[in-house]
Amino acid sequence: MTTDIDIKSLVRTIPDYPKPGIMFRDVITLFGHPSGFRASVEQLVAPFQDQRVESVAGIEARGFILGGAAADRMHCGFVPIRKKGKLPAKAIGQEYELEYGVDVIEVHEDALSPGEPVLLVDDLIATGGTAVAAVELLRQLKAEVVGAAFVIDLPDLGGRARLTELGVPCHTLMAFEGD
Repeated sequence: MTTDIDIKSLVRTIPDYPKPGIMFRDVITLFGHPSGFRASVEQLVAPFQDQRVESVAGIEARGFILGGAAADRMHCGFVPIRKKGKLPAKAIGQEYELEYGVDVIEVHEDALSPGEPVLLVDDLIATGGTAVAAVELLRQLKAEVVGAAFVIDLPDLGGRARLTELGVPCHTLMAFEGD
């Protein structure tokens, strides 16, 4: 395992993006660092290595990058969770709240089998709206969500707690307070 890398130092902070007062945590710089990216994927899946996981579900878009790599490391399949209208076959959707309005994420209706153990992966957990919707979507397919893994947690926004309330074990690699 690659543990001697300070992956938090590889995350770039962009002030006032996408609006004033927001400190945007950019994982793309982490993804661009070969050893940092490898270490982050290793650390994301480490708590789930001894569990039965048959698929990794990644939330669009950075969750695709991490989820694909996590699925490869865990020797299992990958399931994309996309924004509404982006999947080519028949899909089911789940609404979630945004700051101003609602949006929908979707998954192919045949992406998982009932009881199939799946790990949810994304780059960041903030308020938890998208992650909670993804868990609800996976549960509509009757999949067993064994856990959720994120590179970054913004604990002041409460997303991790929302997943825990749903009974989903949540693993994060780092936290940025006050965001």
